Amino acid sequence: MGKKMPSRKRPCRVCGKWFMPNPRLGDRQKTCGADACKQQWHTAKCAEWNSQNRAYFKEIYLRSRLEPPGNDNADPRSSPCSSSPSRTNTAARGVSPLHLPREAIQEVMGTQQSVIIEYIVRVLLRGVQEVMSAQHIEIPS
Repeated sequence: MGKKMPSRKRPCRVCGKWFMPNPRLGDRQKTCGADACKQQWHTAKCAEWNSQNRAYFKEIYLRSRLEPPGNDNADPRSSPCSSSPSRTNTAARGVSPLHLPREAIQEVMGTQQSVIIEYIVRVLLRGVQEVMSAQHIEIPS
């Protein structure tokens, strides 16, 4: 067998400085190895992965909300890039996103139905907010 040729220098994908990649990593190394560059590359790749896998986190969030209270098992499928879905302050206080008392709604409808409706309302509100922020405001001069 022939010897492997050492990798050539290449530019860091974050800072642009030229570096010699670690021979163990070879073509997989994308940054120069500086802590700041590695952190920035990791952050960018996690954001990319999270945006491509939104449905994954929506499913986990909804499933965790539908579980009965007291069943605090951590999800073994969580990714290292995930920020675990946490309840907002309003959810912790027992107030729905529409500022209605959660206990009264749950007495009438039931826990699971109110959680599903609350989830749908949040998704709809987020969609409306994204559309509104994407619209350009023209100010007459």
